[in-house]
Amino acid sequence: MKNLIIIIIALICTNLNSQTIINGNVLNSKKEPIIGANIYLEGTYDGTTSDEKGNFSFTTSETGSLALVVSYLSYETFTMLGDVSYMKDLTIKLKDDVNALDAVVLSAGTFNAGDNSKVNVLNPLDVVTTASALGDFVGALQTLPGTTTVAEDGRLFVRGGDANETQIFIDGIRVFTPYSPTTNNAPTRGRYSPFLFDGITFSTGGYSAEYGQALSSVLLLNTIDEPDQEKTDIGIMSLGATLGNTQKWEKSSISVNASYVNLAPYNAIFPNRNNFIKPFETASGEAVYRRKTDSGLFKLYGAFDTSSFELTQEDINLPESQYIKLKNNNFYLNGSYSGVLSDTWSMQTGFSFTNANNKIYLGDRDIKDSEKSIHSKVKFKNRISNRFKLYFGAEYFKTDFEEQYNDEFVDNVRYGFNNNIAAAFAEADIFISKNLAFKTGLRGEYSELFDSFTLAPRATMAYKISSKSQLSLAYGDFYQNPSSNVLKFNQDFEPANAKHYILNYQYNADRKIFRAEAYYKDYSGLEKFDGAFASFDSNFSNNGSGFAKGIDFFWRDSKSIKNVDYWLSYSILDTKRDYRNFIESAQPNFANTHNFSAVAKYWIDDWKSQVGFSYAYASGRTFTNPNKSGFLNEKTKAFNSLSLNWAYLISPQKILYASVNNALGFKNINGYQYANTPDINGNFNRRALRPALDQFFFVGFFWTISEDKKSNQLDNL
Repeated sequence: MKNLIIIIIALICTNLNSQTIINGNVLNSKKEPIIGANIYLEGTYDGTTSDEKGNFSFTTSETGSLALVVSYLSYETFTMLGDVSYMKDLTIKLKDDVNALDAVVLSAGTFNAGDNSKVNVLNPLDVVTTASALGDFVGALQTLPGTTTVAEDGRLFVRGGDANETQIFIDGIRVFTPYSPTTNNAPTRGRYSPFLFDGITFSTGGYSAEYGQALSSVLLLNTIDEPDQEKTDIGIMSLGATLGNTQKWEKSSISVNASYVNLAPYNAIFPNRNNFIKPFETASGEAVYRRKTDSGLFKLYGAFDTSSFELTQEDINLPESQYIKLKNNNFYLNGSYSGVLSDTWSMQTGFSFTNANNKIYLGDRDIKDSEKSIHSKVKFKNRISNRFKLYFGAEYFKTDFEEQYNDEFVDNVRYGFNNNIAAAFAEADIFISKNLAFKTGLRGEYSELFDSFTLAPRATMAYKISSKSQLSLAYGDFYQNPSSNVLKFNQDFEPANAKHYILNYQYNADRKIFRAEAYYKDYSGLEKFDGAFASFDSNFSNNGSGFAKGIDFFWRDSKSIKNVDYWLSYSILDTKRDYRNFIESAQPNFANTHNFSAVAKYWIDDWKSQVGFSYAYASGRTFTNPNKSGFLNEKTKAFNSLSLNWAYLISPQKILYASVNNALGFKNINGYQYANTPDINGNFNRRALRPALDQFFFVGFFWTISEDKKSNQLDNL
């Protein structure tokens, strides 16, 4: 018995002697103790948590080389590999997790809208519930600061840039003809349905080196990666009808939308200032096919539309009015693949093809133009660490444009150009800490048409000054070739250049966001020509220049008032440019000095309804009065418009929607047309360019048939 006791005591002593004590202290970057950090030896059950002073201590019977792991929420996991016998009196400093929700965001010049964004300024749903937008994503973005109200146009004019300076991309691939055709004094619309997109990034300046051929802005649209269920969407509207269907399988899905719009019934009820011989009519269809692979996702997006109209329009120089007839066909195909190559490498690649054809008749002038464009791109991402991510890639653009012109004096004259651009880019995200981050990049482009090479550096810095606010700085060089209505006549150009300087402040609290952004843009190499408009006999040059500077403000609050979501935008813009046929530097006629927008939405439980309004104000725009000396020497009166909408939930899947634009009937004037010759008193007569319609009414019934019997086309209602 005595021998047995001795053996047991010996075994216990031996075991005690083989126990190793691991201890130390866990601190943050400010050398403050972290309470409750998890500390353990990887692959074992040995470990503990840190106390109120950050201290820890535990014993282990393990020997040799093992990994000690220290982890805590919002901090990067710390791993130490070594012999356990040396893991004593450790001082471990955990670094802030740069991917945490409260980490700094590189957001200068950028508005995000998507579930994967840390800072959402707009939600995709806002596109279809903003009263003034009428279901057009461009219309919704025009309620954001930095945009200019050009009511007769409808495209995006951003920070003193004309609409050609903003480019649109779907799944990272360029859209060459994003807008539907229209006539003078009638705003265009984006071609593509907002229901197919779940993410929108609108960059008003200082954007990534990944994107080129845009002097002012890029709009990035991302199609839905994976629909949640099979469903059918039916829409019956005062303007036409829509039909959509989504089918879903284990590894693939397809969504199809079709729509038809005809303004003939509407024009019969509400008189139009245009005398339509054949009212505007369009039929369109689009589809997205998605397929999951073992390591990625393939998407194929296609869209086709055909539009036509015929009318006569008042013209002060043509007593019999101006005859206009147009027929447009547009096809767009976009394929993309994103996939994971390894633990640290991923890639994206894609292509697009555009085939657009216009037949235009202006009086006795017969114009036929066609554009065929291709864009292909490959992009790689290397996540070297949480704090350093590298992006690089290459892309190729090809555009073939041809125009055939006929009138009573000219027979089958052809103009056009072939434009090939090759580009490469590289960019890095560098997170110094949770509070400080940098993005730096470089883009190079070679234009075969001009035989020229451009190099564009870009950089962004963001610093978090408190738990809810941050400051950002951005700089970028941007290049773009002249527009097709100039290149078709002359190709002896160099790319135009714009330099962006941006200072951004952002406050982001629970369901509240405030942004203030100051910017300066310096333009050089802008296109110049003589004459009233670009022509085959114009003298062209690259001597144009200009600047744009201003401050944008944005506030959104969906918390302070129960069931109310609203946002306010205000921009002040100072800009001048000498380009195209300008005879001197002046504020262009598409730029407003002041722009203000207010949007609000209110859910009324008792009515099962969401009501909303959208108000837009824009100060007057310049025009040239030939009865006075000077160029662009007067301004129109201010633009005002109040739009209202109402969505009534008949049942969980049936919605009745109605809206009216310019509900108060403001008599807006877009500009003036002057006679080519003076009257007997030496004065040039004029007529006001009024909108084709002072008000626009819309009524629609939308019905969704889905598996869950709850979803509808305005899912948040």
